[in-house]
Amino acid sequence: MNGILLINKPKNYTSHDIVAIVKKICKEKVGHTGTLDPNATGVLPLLIGKATEISKYLINHDKTYITTLKLGLKTDTADAEGKTIEEKEVPELYEEKVEKVLSEMIGKQMQVPPMYSAIKVNGKKLYEYAREGKKVEIKERKIEIYKIELLEINQKESEIIFKVECSKGTYIRTLCENIAEKLNTVGYMKNLKRIKVGEFQIENAICIEKIKNNENLLEENLITIENFFKTKLKIELNDKELVLFLNGVNLNRNMLDDIYRIYNQNQFIGLGVIKNNKLKRDVIVIN
Repeated sequence: MNGILLINKPKNYTSHDIVAIVKKICKEKVGHTGTLDPNATGVLPLLIGKATEISKYLINHDKTYITTLKLGLKTDTADAEGKTIEEKEVPELYEEKVEKVLSEMIGKQMQVPPMYSAIKVNGKKLYEYAREGKKVEIKERKIEIYKIELLEINQKESEIIFKVECSKGTYIRTLCENIAEKLNTVGYMKNLKRIKVGEFQIENAICIEKIKNNENLLEENLITIENFFKTKLKIELNDKELVLFLNGVNLNRNMLDDIYRIYNQNQFIGLGVIKNNKLKRDVIVIN
């Protein structure tokens, strides 16, 4: 069983929990392309079997989220799980003003990740330092916000709901705090839902409970490696070339540098990469 499985992760499951459940069902190697916090929901692409070898093509995917920003309160974790460490009055939330502030967040920028994150400093995760009450220097990261769309303003609850399209490595918790600051108050990320990872959309994701209740749904919802790379050109190898290819011998091919789908007698073998007119094996799916 080799392929990509899109899970619509519910709250209170870690990404590791989801991986463990699927691994137990399919009895294959299982990985993911980027964690979701336990209190976050949405698209979690899992790589099963030989598909774990294509993670290098997926880790830089852009992402789209819908998030709720709670204003007037600041927490130590920058989300709803933390302790309140500051309260501040919330000014009236005019639509024009909120949209102006959101638009100011668009573009390439440097962002400081939150202390409660899994980023490692000197081999130790930041949240481990935070739990010990220790402070460490956190390096800024280059990120990009492509688009932000205001979806709703809830004056009564002092909440803003918005959709954001962003680059890999963007922390929405930090973004929420920055938006609150520009609105002359404080805030934290109350809810987070990831609706898109690269080309993977939440409409095509399946709930983990459905798979637990019907294990056949796992294979039925699997995106094969062949299908995922369907836009890439095919290369047909004869039997002699196939043996050389599988043994790691580079083959001459006067073609553009790219990823290619490799076939023998119309059977999908896996992926190859051409660089400087040399075809090299990449991911092999046949046994």
